[in-house]
Amino acid sequence: MPRRQSRLVRVGNINIGAGNPISVQSMTNTDTRDVGATLEQIAGLKEAGCEIIRLAVPDREAALALGRIKNKTDVPLVADIHFDYRLALLSLEQGVDKLRLNPGNIGGRERVQAVVSKAKERGVPIRIGVNAGSLEADLVEEHGRQSAVALVKSALRHVAILEAQDFTDIIISLKAADVAVTIEAYHMAAERTNYPLHVGITEAGTAWAGSIRSAVGIGAILSAGIGDTIRVSLTADPREEVRVGYEILQSLGLRERGPTIISCPTCGRCEIDLASLAREVEEKTKGIAKPLRIAVMGCVVNGPGEAAEADFGIAGGKGQGLLFRKGRVIAKLKEEELVSALMREIHAHLE
Repeated sequence: MPRRQSRLVRVGNINIGAGNPISVQSMTNTDTRDVGATLEQIAGLKEAGCEIIRLAVPDREAALALGRIKNKTDVPLVADIHFDYRLALLSLEQGVDKLRLNPGNIGGRERVQAVVSKAKERGVPIRIGVNAGSLEADLVEEHGRQSAVALVKSALRHVAILEAQDFTDIIISLKAADVAVTIEAYHMAAERTNYPLHVGITEAGTAWAGSIRSAVGIGAILSAGIGDTIRVSLTADPREEVRVGYEILQSLGLRERGPTIISCPTCGRCEIDLASLAREVEEKTKGIAKPLRIAVMGCVVNGPGEAAEADFGIAGGKGQGLLFRKGRVIAKLKEEELVSALMREIHAHLE
């Protein structure tokens, strides 16, 4: 599907919308007031490929810490604001690159207007982050909490407040834990507005279940050409969110970063510990940023041919296996030598 044409919004040095690459976001889980720990996590997220990082701002001390954090990183930072609009104002003064507001819990129209006025003055975009769990009471009463219609109505209601102040540096998200509701909401929003859409499934779960739910939901939305930036929400190390995010994008041919590991599901013909080999290869290639296709196959007869498009690969037999590149066998090795030989070949290529 062709990508939906959305308007351009800049978040620091990252362009969102207007056909730009779909950016990958995450959020720190450190105490923002602990500047050292937060900067350490930001550095790890950046190394993993994260392009925009959101930080929780629960109180005034956390808001003031943003300035010190901002001075020591070049990654665009987003202040996550709930309940207290004054924290949004203070975060803007600290130089954040974007605000994320949940309009349903920040207070009355006057408070939103105060934040919008300062954001406009500083050229800072606002993400209207609507969640099913914090919809306005009248919308819940009319439509129920798990309702795509309610999510879209809430978002557009707050877009109107911003537009009334001639503010259009807006990004919208409409997240629910219910995957089907989320997919429906993004389709509806895509038809009703041309603002960039931040896509994700909220409260997706643990690294295993949450990755699956996120891949289904985010993947379905992106495959319809909808979405300009994504965040995978996992109860896990934030770097795992980034890895899963890129894997979703790579599976749809929308971005390339790091290795794609292909491995067969095994069968009764497999005479090698393929699961252990695949996990070891996946772990040892985590830090590689260059796009590569790496195959870990369980059959020396069909493996090289089935994975002929892989840049590098190994195929196992009984206690031994083949090392190949682009389908061409370059060595026959003992099982215990396969991974180390594969990694030597990869690193020689990267040098």
